Amino acid sequence: MANSKYEYVKSFEVQDVIMRPYTIIIYVHARGFCRFSEVHEFEKPNDVKALELMNECAIAVMEQFPDVIFSYGCAGEHSFIFQKKTKFYKRRSSKISSVIVSLFTSAYVSKWRALFPQKELKYVPSFRAQVICCDDLQAYLLWRQDECHTNNVYDTCLWQLIKSGKSKEEAQATLRVEYIDDSHVKRCGRKFLTVNSANIASKRFWSENGCLSKGELAQFREELNKTTPEDIKSFLHESRLMLCTWIVVRIDGCHFHRFSEVHEFEKPNDAQALNLMNTCAVAVLEDFRDIVFAYGVSDEYSFVLNKYSQLYQRCASDIVSAVVSVFTSTYMMRWNEFFPQKEMEHLPYFDGRAVCYPSSEIVKDYLAWRQVDCHINNQYNTCFWLLVKSGKSKSEAQIYLKRTQTLEKNELLDRLTGVPNYYKSLPPMFCLGSSVFWDKESKLVDNEEVATGRIVVGHCNIIETGFWEAHPQILDEKVAVQMTTTAGNEELEQSLFGRYSGLSSSKKQKKIEDFYFVEKPAVVEDLVEVQTPSPVKRPKVR
Repeated sequence: MANSKYEYVKSFEVQDVIMRPYTIIIYVHARGFCRFSEVHEFEKPNDVKALELMNECAIAVMEQFPDVIFSYGCAGEHSFIFQKKTKFYKRRSSKISSVIVSLFTSAYVSKWRALFPQKELKYVPSFRAQVICCDDLQAYLLWRQDECHTNNVYDTCLWQLIKSGKSKEEAQATLRVEYIDDSHVKRCGRKFLTVNSANIASKRFWSENGCLSKGELAQFREELNKTTPEDIKSFLHESRLMLCTWIVVRIDGCHFHRFSEVHEFEKPNDAQALNLMNTCAVAVLEDFRDIVFAYGVSDEYSFVLNKYSQLYQRCASDIVSAVVSVFTSTYMMRWNEFFPQKEMEHLPYFDGRAVCYPSSEIVKDYLAWRQVDCHINNQYNTCFWLLVKSGKSKSEAQIYLKRTQTLEKNELLDRLTGVPNYYKSLPPMFCLGSSVFWDKESKLVDNEEVATGRIVVGHCNIIETGFWEAHPQILDEKVAVQMTTTAGNEELEQSLFGRYSGLSSSKKQKKIEDFYFVEKPAVVEDLVEVQTPSPVKRPKVR
């Protein structure tokens, strides 16, 4: 990590540790799953292949992370339960939820073709994750299974009646409760079993599946027939980010050093790999209009949400996991465009975190810190790999570069390449990183001025004031107020997770019916252009 005067911004980070003895549950659910299933023509009321795909993703997560010992899934959701004494990622909430949802997303895209060989993915699937600190696992499992039954039974009966020839109104009039089974995946040694059970919250179920040791999960009571409102309220608790602060979501590739070696990325910088990352950032900005700026270098990207954003009611896990999932899904789907000759050997995944900054000036300092880090690391890596290519071993190159300063590294680069001022001749993307933002403009339509926008990918000096003076709208608080997501649009993105828990069965069925048949707004694609960077001063290392 580079040392600079901007490092004070790290003091704003909060360690979101999940305290013991709570059991950690990561609840993953699809974003906009109703629309996704319609676009991809899933069989109604339940598509067996789609459910198998979700189970395959759950198995992929459990294979990668042994601390996950049980998962429960139904329709577009899966709950991942960690062993009670886990130290996974030091029990940091944002890290755990983001890596789980990222790997789940990677697996979903990767395994799609095997289960749907005749169907192309028409747009990126994405998921959200919520972190649940659970002190009563039995009550949680009972609640989720009851919710799955209640939410699915109406849809199942409705579609069966419609297929039999009834109209929607006739189906509603004759609708009766019907039972649907669901799936869960458990770890048994190094094997994974997918089983169905009428009641996974019963002590009998856990006694019959003895491969789940008592030490890994909490003790189960003999019988639990219903959950209390207090139980559900505790499960739905979400930490929210401070109001009127700029939210920065930073994502990092997990084990990307190994990933880059396996896929033979060019050293020290692979332009195609960096452009793929930039494409993913563009996709995130298209999906989340509250994001006003993004900055990326190597295997990391930072996304700045406007100060007054109400995205997901500022729930940290929802925001971070959704951004990470869209980024991961795009990385998977666009891989072949950038690496047509390379098969993906193993699944990429990312972790993420959210940090609040009180002023735009501190946000600028945060971004300056990342660009200084980009410059210092890039200069070191350029020297390192040129030394390796010249015949030195990696350890010899590290020793040679130890305690060298910027001037000495520049002289070394000139000497190794025979090119004066070699570092300045490198592509700006390598030295300055990539900035992605909305560039607002206006045009005349029927003699009226209409505001339009495009996403720009540039490689600019964001440390000095020139860039921000040229683009004052990016961190303008007045513009931020206008861009804030409305509650109506947000409602369409919410899942059925706990939304109707307090309603009677009949009212709940009506709410679910309204949700399934509500007309979703069309998605308008925006023009994406790449801005040719103008000559700028390179950042000074402090």
